[in-house]
Amino acid sequence: MLQYITNTECGVPVTEQIREVLAGGGRWIQIRMKEATDDEVRAVVEQVKEECLEKGAFLLLDDRVELAKTLDVAGVHLGKDDMPPSQARVQLGAAAVIGVTANTGADIMAVAALDIDYFGFGPFEFTTTKKNLAPQLGLEGMRKLCEVLRGNKVEKPCVAVGGIKLDDVVPLMETGVNGLAVSGAIANAKDIARETERFLEALKPFEK
Repeated sequence: MLQYITNTECGVPVTEQIREVLAGGGRWIQIRMKEATDDEVRAVVEQVKEECLEKGAFLLLDDRVELAKTLDVAGVHLGKDDMPPSQARVQLGAAAVIGVTANTGADIMAVAALDIDYFGFGPFEFTTTKKNLAPQLGLEGMRKLCEVLRGNKVEKPCVAVGGIKLDDVVPLMETGVNGLAVSGAIANAKDIARETERFLEALKPFEK
């Protein structure tokens, strides 16, 4: 599975990024606009929400739980400094998708018993998309986090995130992750729709 994380540094408007990713077959989008106001994020959602619904695409917000509830999007992705997942679940209800960032085994176990839907393991490599970057995991770090899931019988999917390029798809998926979250490699491509297609094609052999 492929999650696209919107990028505010690539020069392409976020709404256009989302439309191009949808055109390329992307069906899981996280709107991440850290420096934007709620009104700016709201404007983006209002422009793309109907298109996402028409194509059956999940639309998540990075953090901004209250706004996600107001705009009735599919859910949120929460970093370690964002609202606690248990509180987000109360606010958003049982049907919402809630993803949680993890960089260590301790991060996993701190929320493993909570009602969350997936883990975002990262960063894989250095990325300019995110400030205050946690230690880079690399392939071995990803493999170890997947082992923590299996060893503790935590039956929740995980996606790798952070500096992922097309050439990383196969080695990353072979670590045991269930999918990838990609931003810059798609946002900075000459043809966003085609690059989305290329990532999805590379992921096909790993679909279950």
